[in-house]
Amino acid sequence: MQLSPTAQGQLATCFALLAQDLNEHDIRARLGGQLLHLFRADHFASYVWDEATGRFDHGVSINMDPGNLSRYETWYQYRDPITFRLQQRRRATLVSEVMPRGELLRCEFFNDFLSRDGLHWGINLHAFDGAQALGDLRIWRGRSGRDFSGHDRSLLQFIEPAFAAALRRARDARRPDIDASERAMALLSPRETAVARCVGRGLTDKEIARELGIALPSVRTYLQRVFEKVGVHRRAALARLAVNL
Repeated sequence: MQLSPTAQGQLATCFALLAQDLNEHDIRARLGGQLLHLFRADHFASYVWDEATGRFDHGVSINMDPGNLSRYETWYQYRDPITFRLQQRRRATLVSEVMPRGELLRCEFFNDFLSRDGLHWGINLHAFDGAQALGDLRIWRGRSGRDFSGHDRSLLQFIEPAFAAALRRARDARRPDIDASERAMALLSPRETAVARCVGRGLTDKEIARELGIALPSVRTYLQRVFEKVGVHRRAALARLAVNL
C-alpha cells in the first residue's frame, strides 16, 4: 500500500490515538476527525448497534446537522436501505458496492436524509467482537467530491484491527467490580463528583480546570483521589461509572 508522506503521518496519528486510554465515545469521535483528514472527506458519523433494542445508538458526528441526525435516529434508521448491508460485510465497504449510484439517488433515504447534509459518496466500517457490534465508522464526501476507491477501502480496513482492539479495551475497562465501584462513587466529595462528571463527558484535565474554575494541579489531585476511592485506574472506566452521577 503506497501512501504519500502526508497520508503516512495522518495514518500514524490514527494508530497513536487508538493506542491511548480513551472511552468508547472518545475513540470514535477523535478517530473520526483524523479520518476526515486522511480520506479528504467532509462528514463523519458513528453509532453502536444494540441488538437488544434493534437500533443504532450512542451517536457521534462531525459536520452533521443535529436536527437531521435526530430524524435519522428516530425515523430514518428504520428505513435505511444501505447500512444493514454495509454492516453485514464486516469489513470496509463503499456504499456504491451495496447499492448502485442511480438507485441510491432515487431513494427516500438519500433525498430526505443524506442529501440534506450534503452526503453523496460514502464508505463504512463496522467493527465486531465475535457477534457483538463494537461500533462503526461512516465517512462521507460531498457532492463535489468523488467516490471512494479500492485503495481507500484497503486503507480503512488496515485500521480496523486497531480500532476494534481499542473499543474492546475500553469496553473491558468498565467491567471489573462495577457494583463496588458504583457504591464507592456515592462516597465522593462534591468537588470529586464534579470532576468525575467532567471525565464522564470526555473533558480533558485542562477543560475540567476551566469549567470548574480550579487550577490544573488541583484537577489532577482530585482525579487521583477519585481513582483511589473508586478503585479504577483508567479514565475510560471512570467515565463509564460517572454516566449516572
